[in-house]
This record gives sequence, C-alpha cells and structure tokens, in this order.
Amino acid sequence: MDGFSIRPATPADAAAILALHQAVAAVPGGIARRPHEVTPAYVARVMAEAADGGLNLVAVEAGGGVCGEIHAMRMKLDLFAHVLTDLTVAVNPAWQGRGVGSGLFEALIAGARDLKPAVGRIELWTGAGNLGAQRLYQRLGFKIEGRMVGRGRLPDGRVDDDIVMGLLL
Repeated sequence: MDGFSIRPATPADAAAILALHQAVAAVPGGIARRPHEVTPAYVARVMAEAADGGLNLVAVEAGGGVCGEIHAMRMKLDLFAHVLTDLTVAVNPAWQGRGVGSGLFEALIAGARDLKPAVGRIELWTGAGNLGAQRLYQRLGFKIEGRMVGRGRLPDGRVDDDIVMGLLL
C-alpha cells in the first residue's frame, strides 16, 4: 500500500471519521448518506455497533490523517449471526483511485475470516448506477444477488435501484 496503512479504528479516530464521511457525502454518489445525515451521533453509533462483533478499519496516510474508513456490523439474531452487513466504505476524494478502497476491503475480508464466532457472509448494497463500485466489489469476490427496485431516492428526485451483493467466506 503506497503512502497509507490500514489499522483498526479507535475512539480517537471518531472526529476524523466524521470529517471524512462528511466530505465524501458532499460528493454526488460518494456514500448513501447526505452531509446533514453524517453526525457525531451517527459515527458513535456505527463505531459502537462495529465494535460489537463487526469490523471498523481506517486507512491512515503517512502524515497520520485518516484517508479512508470501512465498517460492517454483525447481525444480532442467531439465525444471521454469521453475517456482516450494513457495510460502508468512505475514501477521501483526494485519495480515490490510489488503492485505498481496495485495501480497506481486502483488510475487512481478511479480518472477517479471523472473527469468532465465524463469519460466513459479507453483504452490501450499491446503487444500480454506480457501475465502478459494482466492478470493484465483483473483482473482490462479491456476487450480484438481486436488485431492490426503486429503493433509493437521489437528491435530484430520481429513484434508483439498489444492487444487492454478497461474498461467501
């Protein structure tokens, strides 16, 4: 990984994760949340849920700043406890195209294989129009499993489908 490293997120990263998600949310198609939906309470909730059996990783540039973050939560019902879900990845726009997103996903997948109890599935959703993300996820081993028609309403009022993707470990 050129110019960055990946490590588990810590509570000390909360402010940097908040700033990162707000910056990425400001870019159309960056993440599903809009900037006003990325709050300190949202970050605290995500970090707490990921810490409870899931994963939360940050990509850190050589100078110490957070340039990317990924998290996934373990489902709480016994029937689904082998599943990591609600996956979100955010990469600073200045760092996109430099391997940060791929590196975060590879680290998340490797970390999921080591979790106890065992994880057997990682799932995510992406907009039907986000073909670049779909190609990345497929390159990492995720398979398209379905389509949720009309699931997302874009800021301009258009409705987009969500593509359901999963990776069996």
